[in-house]
Amino acid sequence: MPSELKKGGVILVDKPYKWTSFDAVNLIKITLRAKIGHCGTLDPLATGLLICCTGEMTKQISGYQQLPKEYTGIIHLGAITATYDLESDPTDSKPFSHITDEELLSAAKQLTGNVMQVPPIHSAIKKDGKRSYDLARAGKEVVMDARPVIISDFDITSIKLPEVHFRVVCSTGTYIRSLAHDFGQLLGCGGYLQELRRTKIGNFDAKDALSPQEWKDLWKPKARDVEVTEPGHTHASPTDGMTENA
Repeated sequence: MPSELKKGGVILVDKPYKWTSFDAVNLIKITLRAKIGHCGTLDPLATGLLICCTGEMTKQISGYQQLPKEYTGIIHLGAITATYDLESDPTDSKPFSHITDEELLSAAKQLTGNVMQVPPIHSAIKKDGKRSYDLARAGKEVVMDARPVIISDFDITSIKLPEVHFRVVCSTGTYIRSLAHDFGQLLGCGGYLQELRRTKIGNFDAKDALSPQEWKDLWKPKARDVEVTEPGHTHASPTDGMTENA
């Protein structure tokens, strides 16, 4: 199988928690020793499906990137964070216990359909030739432009305040972190993304994916063993500019 994949194929990877997308793809690249690229970055704190194309199939990456995505996760109400997730500390605590189920469902409905979404300033989108997260970390003022995205489904699957569990189906370029932030703003109490998992890309399902280590172990008899190092947060993926997200 490794030799066939070198020529061209699709690999479904289940990205682990706190690994960057580059960490996951790089381990497979080193093990397989093949040209490889992935179809849509996941944030380090997100888990789930990465479609990786090898060899000649890397020419199909842009097509896979346009497929709709499905996510499940948890929005934490009652505070906000600068990054819209747990990469930064929660601030501006506000009461949330008064919020009813009906209000939660109404907020989700308002954020469903064709919406204008403002991406997080802590993202890989470029402003004046620089990554917006670099500008934000340097203390520079960053103003992000709203852009159209499609939220096909925004289902509330469980309510355990301050946690709101959800399932979302959306277009490429959607930031689920921004969706969590907007959800909290509509409710007047603030909110941030506590947990996120990408479960589907088009008809591809995370249930059919293997972790990077599982792929490595599968190919181990036919590939040179490589050292697995602890993934970091400083890697920059070649496709990070292709905003996808989480």
